[in-house]
Amino acid sequence: MPNPEGTPIWYELLTPDHDASKKFYDRVIGWTLGGKPDNSPMDYRMIQTADGSMVGGVMQLTDEMTAGGAHPTWLFYIGVDDVDASFEKVKANGGGVLMEPFDIPGAGRAAFVRDPQGNPFYIMRGSSPENSTAWDRMGMGKCNWNELNTPDQAAANKFYADTFGWTYPDKMSMGEMGDYVFIDAAGQTIGATMTIQPGDTQGWRFYFRTPDIEDTAKKVGESGGTVLAGPMEVPGGDRIIVAKDAHGVVFGAVGPGNQ
Repeated sequence: MPNPEGTPIWYELLTPDHDASKKFYDRVIGWTLGGKPDNSPMDYRMIQTADGSMVGGVMQLTDEMTAGGAHPTWLFYIGVDDVDASFEKVKANGGGVLMEPFDIPGAGRAAFVRDPQGNPFYIMRGSSPENSTAWDRMGMGKCNWNELNTPDQAAANKFYADTFGWTYPDKMSMGEMGDYVFIDAAGQTIGATMTIQPGDTQGWRFYFRTPDIEDTAKKVGESGGTVLAGPMEVPGGDRIIVAKDAHGVVFGAVGPGNQ
């Protein structure tokens, strides 16, 4: 995956129940979560969008993973040119190590790390000659926006800038909530950072595009999830929701909605 340094290339759901997650997200987002791979010791299933392309994968949590502190959550992979060099940058800039660099047969090389505020993510250099399209501002079923809720916005912004070359060319005031600071990665606006608010969930939040946000919100409730906020309009004309899936994992959805 020769995607530019610092851009998102893959999204991953950790779940205690693949079948329940498939039922939820296939209906709510319109994905097709694949079946268990043959002849593989790891129960890792691909997330396919309606056009047949991939947005990420789903990993079944094992007892060992849970005992080690893993829990249901969404994660993302930041594409880098050299995993080992970026891994050293993560450490030098105050980040932490969750998994040392490792090879993924047929997929590439990756490491599992966290930023100085404790928010986990992967770094990866994919072995595919084709670009990942998991992140696509307008792609149906793709990730549309990456949003970081952090207790120290200035320190977080500096970490990602020093590690991946991100810049922050614009911001939007949210009054007493502080500034919503937009992220530029390799010339693309990929999301924003904000200071976490009381009662909110810390970490990265990912918004996936759906055809109709009101219909998506309805499906969340019908499928055992909870809408936490929205539908509401955001700058640019889209409408969003923030929700929890059937296992309590926070995610976002974005769509044109009904005016």
